[in-house]
Amino acid sequence: MPNQLIKESSPYLLQHANNPVNWYAWNDETLELAKKENKLILVSIGYSACHWCHVMEHESFEDETVASIMNEHFINIKVDREQRPDIDMVYMGAVQLMTGQGGWPLNCFALPDGRPVYGGTYFPKKQWVNVLGNLADLFANNPQKVYEYAVNLTEGLEHLEIPKETESAHFNMQTLYSSVHKWRQSIDTEYGGPNKAPKFPLPNNYLFLLNYNYFENDVIIKKHLDLTLTKMAWGGIYDHLGGGFARYSTDIIWKVPHFEKMLYDNAQLCEIYSRAISLNKNPLYETALKSTCEFILREMTSPEGGFYSALDADSEGEEGKFYVWTEKELSQVINDKQGLELFKTAYGSEPNFEEKFFILRRSMAPDKFALSQKSPLEKIEASLGASRKKLLLIRSNRVRPFLDTKILTGWNGQMIAGLAMASKALGEPSYLKAAEKAADFVLANLQQTDGRLLRSFGAIPGEKAQARILAYLDDYAYLCHGLITLYETNGDKKRLAQAIKLNENMIKHHGKQGTGPFFQTSEDHEKLFARSIDQYDGAQPSANSVALSNLVKLSRYNQEPRLMKIAEDSFKGLVMRLKMQPSSSTALATALAEFLDEGQKK
Repeated sequence: MPNQLIKESSPYLLQHANNPVNWYAWNDETLELAKKENKLILVSIGYSACHWCHVMEHESFEDETVASIMNEHFINIKVDREQRPDIDMVYMGAVQLMTGQGGWPLNCFALPDGRPVYGGTYFPKKQWVNVLGNLADLFANNPQKVYEYAVNLTEGLEHLEIPKETESAHFNMQTLYSSVHKWRQSIDTEYGGPNKAPKFPLPNNYLFLLNYNYFENDVIIKKHLDLTLTKMAWGGIYDHLGGGFARYSTDIIWKVPHFEKMLYDNAQLCEIYSRAISLNKNPLYETALKSTCEFILREMTSPEGGFYSALDADSEGEEGKFYVWTEKELSQVINDKQGLELFKTAYGSEPNFEEKFFILRRSMAPDKFALSQKSPLEKIEASLGASRKKLLLIRSNRVRPFLDTKILTGWNGQMIAGLAMASKALGEPSYLKAAEKAADFVLANLQQTDGRLLRSFGAIPGEKAQARILAYLDDYAYLCHGLITLYETNGDKKRLAQAIKLNENMIKHHGKQGTGPFFQTSEDHEKLFARSIDQYDGAQPSANSVALSNLVKLSRYNQEPRLMKIAEDSFKGLVMRLKMQPSSSTALATALAEFLDEGQKK
């Protein structure tokens, strides 16, 4: 029999609806049940495209014996981190404070009132059973110890979450120069990106570098930017057949990806390659950008114009199966010997994944490759293009990875910006048209009559799709960014007016006495054990970083100095993070550069 998740709209939650674990969704009724039965809560957080989430599900959550232990001793709650980023943020903070690391699946045990007591990420089955048993015994025999730990942990989280203005809150251009100097120590000068694995694209970093170069013509930074964008577009993280980028590389050379494709990654990469093309008409950049846009429009766009959230890493129970090739498959599809040898020379002559599969990747620019083959570039590219076309046709008939059809307001805002910028960079009006259509869809379907936004659009099984869940700060910030980018692209003042209205709603409902830094949730949102301020620039820019950039731009476009003052006050609460942790504050640095530049103009 299905569990309670069968009533949910999240594709991730529905993936777990037939587990023997008696999963509940996060809601008031579930939390009251935990209090009534005086049971610890398990908050298990993930997302539909997460490979290790699937692994833990198959090993533990589909196992009857493990499920019986969970059902007897815990109230088990599944959370889609993409639909409920507030829950993910506070429990991720707790697990990071406890263990020093985080990730997904995120499994955090909490008191019946929701305060965290223990957690981690992926647990192998044997370890998971031990954790369940130990926690159940501890809560049954020494509950006071569990409560004391929860009190101390919650106090520690509250101290970490709320940034405070300090004596070092002043900032100027030197703040940016110092942050770049610190950051330089962690860059990879051979393959681009950070000098560690796993290696994420982190478009925030490169958008900042482009802005930084506006102020300071730094040859080392410029070289690093070009190296990174080139190596990513050559690497296995880029889909050379269908376009688009995977979430990250498991190694330092961008070879073996973690195969899921996320809307937000591809949206931001469209922005960075568009910006890079405006400075350097590199054909490689143009190819990567065009194919990524085409992938989004072909595979990630709803008939109504909204953008879907993600494509899974797995298909048929195996990670990457949809994307990789065996030697036999390549030879069957590219059935002329000369064409096959040329293709393997260009994209990898030996298996490079699990010792039997090929992940397509290039090692040199097309013009240099043609020289190495002593053949005209046009002839070489025609042969490679024909082979890619054959492979893509065969791949299109494989069992496809799971498509998460949630339409999220914030992520759509990022994709609207990416397509608008790509339209300008490539001179392709269809991309701008798609961005406009998505903006109209979001504003028509995920905005209430009072102007406030909702987070997620999707359908409960058997019902019509609709919007639900009050929006978060990132929804306002990212959508506002998308609307501002549309205005900058085509000069449509309607988009500027829409952005101004959203920005005012954000200040009203997410600010502190009319200023920032801004809370992730509104004052009237569901109260959790902590109220977070999103300030970490990682795979996505923090909502505060984007909000501050929007404030600076809207102040200029609407001649509204009040917005600059709000931005200035907000920077005072966040700038210490930039000084102490520059590599995780690059979107904040971009916003600060825009703020300082605007001040210099005045």
